[in-house]
Amino acid sequence: QVQLVESGGGSVQAGGSLRLSCSYFGYPSSTDCMGWFRQAPGKEREGVASIEWDGSTSYADSVKGRFTISKDNAKNTLYLQMNSLKPEDTATYYCAADGRDGLGLTDEYNYWGQGTQVTVSL
Repeated sequence: QVQLVESGGGSVQAGGSLRLSCSYFGYPSSTDCMGWFRQAPGKEREGVASIEWDGSTSYADSVKGRFTISKDNAKNTLYLQMNSLKPEDTATYYCAADGRDGLGLTDEYNYWGQGTQVTVSL
């Protein structure tokens, strides 16, 4: 079993930055693959960024060059640094984890956090 707790959301003006954190608790092997997803009102959940056990990363085209995913195993924390935020980045952001490799931006993760709200205004 894995527990995920997101933090760091908030309101920011366009062009600003936020850093999301996801603290994870449970079997280390169950967090070999981790990702950030988001869901805006009236839209489907979409993958934003993922990181594998070997440090390899994947990003949605819409956030490439602006968002950076990282993981600190010593602190059991996953991060998402978000720069140059746009109003279309407004959504609830979720952290996800799984012991299987290669899930990338798919929606097949076993473990999910409760989400943290990010609002970007003009």
